[in-house]
Amino acid sequence: MNCSPHPNALQPGTLYLVATPIGNLEDISLRALRVLRECDVIAAEDTRRTGQLLKHFGISKPLLSCFKFNEARRGQEIVERLRRGETVALVTDAGSPGISDPGQRIVRAVIAAGHRVEPVPGPCALVAALTASGLPTDEFHFVGFLPHKSGQRRARLESLSRLPGTLVLYESPYRLERLLAELSEIVPDRETVVARELTKKFEEFLRGSPAELLQLARQRRLKGECVVLVGPRRAPIAREA
Repeated sequence: MNCSPHPNALQPGTLYLVATPIGNLEDISLRALRVLRECDVIAAEDTRRTGQLLKHFGISKPLLSCFKFNEARRGQEIVERLRRGETVALVTDAGSPGISDPGQRIVRAVIAAGHRVEPVPGPCALVAALTASGLPTDEFHFVGFLPHKSGQRRARLESLSRLPGTLVLYESPYRLERLLAELSEIVPDRETVVARELTKKFEEFLRGSPAELLQLARQRRLKGECVVLVGPRRAPIAREA
């Protein structure tokens, strides 16, 4: 009788970083589903949201809450589980763990403790927005969320405006108008794209100058988390037909 392990079996003592859908549940990968089914425990940013995802795919696993304010403490617990030979899957509410979401501190703790970290790649708003934006992709700078304080935001944007390549930022719909107003002052002539509701029913890419997009945002409320992309200096403004 051949008792050799399955070639794709999870390795004991490994932390798996599992990317989950950012909207469309069909974007989950077969590998992600297998890891979630076979791991010992799932560390989740929001156990309720992850519980809904697991229920949709008929998966039942123990859940461990792991969010921004308990990440350091959970990191030590995860390291201890890995030391005992368990397999842990880390997920966030949507997208890839560690990209403007909890995960980075846990990854560093696990590596420092000498354990293995394995990515299970998949949906990521950054990549989805950049590739469909029409802006240059050969060089880009991902910023994530800007500081909330006005002075810090402006200083950050002015510094970023001097970088070559495309800038990629995440922004809340509640602060989108504020960001577009700031961009219209700092980089008024640079092609800008707002990508919203990515992979969902009302997915939309809005293109133009910061001032044009600001006017549009004031005319109708743009809902959903947004990815804002700013083209390189001297890039011509693209107009939609």
